[in-house]
Amino acid sequence: MGTKKKLGIGAGLAAVAVAAAGIYFLYGTKKGAKTRKQIRGWMLKAKGEILEKMENMKDLSEEAYDKIIDEVSAKYKVVKSIDKKDLEQFAKELKSHWKDIKKEMDKKINPKKGKRK
Repeated sequence: MGTKKKLGIGAGLAAVAVAAAGIYFLYGTKKGAKTRKQIRGWMLKAKGEILEKMENMKDLSEEAYDKIIDEVSAKYKVVKSIDKKDLEQFAKELKSHWKDIKKEMDKKINPKKGKRK
């Protein structure tokens, strides 16, 4: 499998993980209902920036994934209307999905791995 295909698969899986984290953050927390309108805009923009940076990566590793999230999050720390705790929770949630992303990437890259004979 070519590098471009691997990267495409990784970026697609990362997009799913980012979307899942965002949905949980907005609907799965107690504060979600209260802050949904305020948070939605910056979260969508941040997720888009994260995905864009991931698409430009040659090799996606946990360190690279975390670095991207940290870089994008740092940009939003200066926005006064964004609660710093919400931003930290958002970044933490995204980072917690790395193992699932890696597992899915491994399945796509090595489809026979993990299957019983």
